Amino acid sequence: QVQVVESGGGLVQAGGSLRLSCTASGLTFDDYAMAWFRQAPGQEREGVSCIGRSGRWTHYADSVKGRFTISRDNAKNTLYLQMNSLKSQDTATYYCARGRYGYCSGSWSKKGDFDDWGQGTQVTVSS
Repeated sequence: QVQVVESGGGLVQAGGSLRLSCTASGLTFDDYAMAWFRQAPGQEREGVSCIGRSGRWTHYADSVKGRFTISRDNAKNTLYLQMNSLKSQDTATYYCARGRYGYCSGSWSKKGDFDDWGQGTQVTVSS
């Protein structure tokens, strides 16, 4: 059974940084793309960033480009999201998801390519 567990959320002031982690078990981690999504209250879940199985190819939502960095350590079955220059609009619950394929498809941000999800970790940015 695949388990995906996020950690690292918290309260931070605008302009600050946080690093999220996601550990996956019950799968061959480096067979799959992984991604981060987020959902703010009253809004739909949106794709933040996606990374291919090797870590070589990454994709970002326009809203986080240049501020967030996705990475993975396949030896540790762990996915990361380094978030810098945080803004109040980054406040959301952040979810880690395991992709269906080894790559991020052109529609990766539409959620349909992801089969296993974590329970989420809350990120709150105070202005």
